[in-house]
Amino acid sequence: MTGANPPKTNARRRGKPIEVWVNDEEKAQITERAKQAGLSRSGYLRAVGMNYPIRSVVDLAAVADLAKVNGDLGRVAGLLKLWLAEKRGQGARPTDVEAMMINFRKLQGEVLAIMSRVVR
Repeated sequence: MTGANPPKTNARRRGKPIEVWVNDEEKAQITERAKQAGLSRSGYLRAVGMNYPIRSVVDLAAVADLAKVNGDLGRVAGLLKLWLAEKRGQGARPTDVEAMMINFRKLQGEVLAIMSRVVR
């Protein structure tokens, strides 16, 4: 055994470096933006230079949070539907409950639309 590590099968092959001269403030901004995108500085600059879409890790975390909220809305609407079926007319008027269920479905649609916009 020579102690050399075998090459990674899905690693990106290194190419030629490109020098980019920046001041300290610009370097800090590039570093922060690369971190937000979950990329190295080199990967971030490559993506920007090649006009690839850059998704922020923060945006993707927000989509995950919205997905949880959307699931919660679905569960609440399901419980309301169950209540309406089993306890019709008790505690609230059925028309009020049905209107609330319609609003829940509308909210779910809005949440899904926001998630789609963020991911694109």
